Amino acid sequence: MDNVIRKIEGGSARLQTVFKVFGNILDSIREPLVFLDPYLHVVKANRSFYQTFDVKPEETEGVLIFDLGNRQWNIPKLRELLEEILPQNSVFDDLEVEHTFETIGRKIMHLNARRIYQKSGRPELILLAIEDVTEREDQKRDLEELVARRTTELIVAKEEAEKRKDAAEKALDEIKTLKALLEAETAYLRDEIKLEHNHEKIIGQSDGVKYVLYKIEQIASSDTTVLVLGETGTGKELVARAIHNLSLRKGRPLVKVNCAALPANLIESELFGHEKGAFTGAQSRHLGRFEIADGATLFLDEIGELPFDLQAKLLRVVQDGEFERLGGSHTIKVDVRIIAATNRNLEEEVRKGGFREDLWYRLNVFPITMPPLRDRLDDIPLLVEFYVGKIAKRMGKTITHISTSVMKELQGYGWPGNIRELENVLERAVINTSGPKLHLADQLKKPPRYLSTGTDTLEAVERNHILRVLEQTNWKVSGQNSAAEILGLDRSTLRARMIKLDIHKS
Repeated sequence: MDNVIRKIEGGSARLQTVFKVFGNILDSIREPLVFLDPYLHVVKANRSFYQTFDVKPEETEGVLIFDLGNRQWNIPKLRELLEEILPQNSVFDDLEVEHTFETIGRKIMHLNARRIYQKSGRPELILLAIEDVTEREDQKRDLEELVARRTTELIVAKEEAEKRKDAAEKALDEIKTLKALLEAETAYLRDEIKLEHNHEKIIGQSDGVKYVLYKIEQIASSDTTVLVLGETGTGKELVARAIHNLSLRKGRPLVKVNCAALPANLIESELFGHEKGAFTGAQSRHLGRFEIADGATLFLDEIGELPFDLQAKLLRVVQDGEFERLGGSHTIKVDVRIIAATNRNLEEEVRKGGFREDLWYRLNVFPITMPPLRDRLDDIPLLVEFYVGKIAKRMGKTITHISTSVMKELQGYGWPGNIRELENVLERAVINTSGPKLHLADQLKKPPRYLSTGTDTLEAVERNHILRVLEQTNWKVSGQNSAAEILGLDRSTLRARMIKLDIHKS
């Protein structure tokens, strides 16, 4: 090719001779070549040019390059190269041009142009070499599109994987929370199973019991807060369980907290839970009873014993369903129905400043009062029959007869400890009975119907009753035939009540 150019540079007179001599060489070059005169008319082209662009020599030679193929070669970038760039440069390589021809379709070309001069220095020819890179560029572009598409897909896949990871982590946190809740609920139920409950049904046909059953049916299906009132041993927990078992929450267990059985420094943790390190000995997170009771019913027994500083926190849960664990800052929302119970006169406690008035109004939405056993003596035969049968079965005994005298003696007693005291008396009687006929082991004092003078407060009545039972047992607080056993209280609960009521042996 360089030889051809050198011969061309030798002079215009021999151009045709040169092209004729070197025509075979030009035609053997696979790259399309076009020779233009200084005015951009086609002087000569090689065979590759004619084949590549589907044109004939007679349609090409002497024609302005831009007019080739019915002006198909009137390409803006080609004009820029030949009319603007090349006059300022002897050589210009690799100008990429993309153009669609009517006859051969779309082409991507790299244009290489060179000015050829005579020995006198005057421009003689322009050599235009055309490299067809359509296939290569299409493959390159396809590859770039594939890479871009795969990159996009990978980015989307990565984002989806991160979302799935976040969802999985969230699900794992939820599983951990549910596991902790299940473990806490299981532990609570395990403790409950250890206790003996008489919750088969509320036994009695007296007007007082019928009215309580009516109130239970009336309120059970709602989520209204209930306050169960009554003396110790009347069966307030039994009322709470009956309400729960008739409610829409019966599929979950009734969760119970005895506010009088726990020390003041532990009851907050028991109710609301605590975080690890919240206090000395808090080695792990502990879920409180409110979290365990989420979606269920929480029975707050002896609510009147709740420390005054915790009443505000309880008020917030009752009003808004929100609280924080001890030592935590995260607000927890729960859906808990509250049933509270007390043997104290809360209205009197409000007047004394021992109970918050706003909490009292929140709890006292729907009060139910369980009558004392002395006001439902007609129910004693039913209660005696039930408890004797149950206790005898547990002890492997068969007791079929209860004499009229025994029944009269039971009905003639005032039952200051109510049904709990009756059950304890009957258990000792079954233990003392060797045949089918029930014999009482206790000497029931008469008349001692525990009637209020009408002027004593509930606290004073409770204090006097505990004192009498302690004197009756020679101040034996715990163990067999002790005051705790007769009153149906835990030893720790009785001692706490004695401290609160200032009861001590003279």
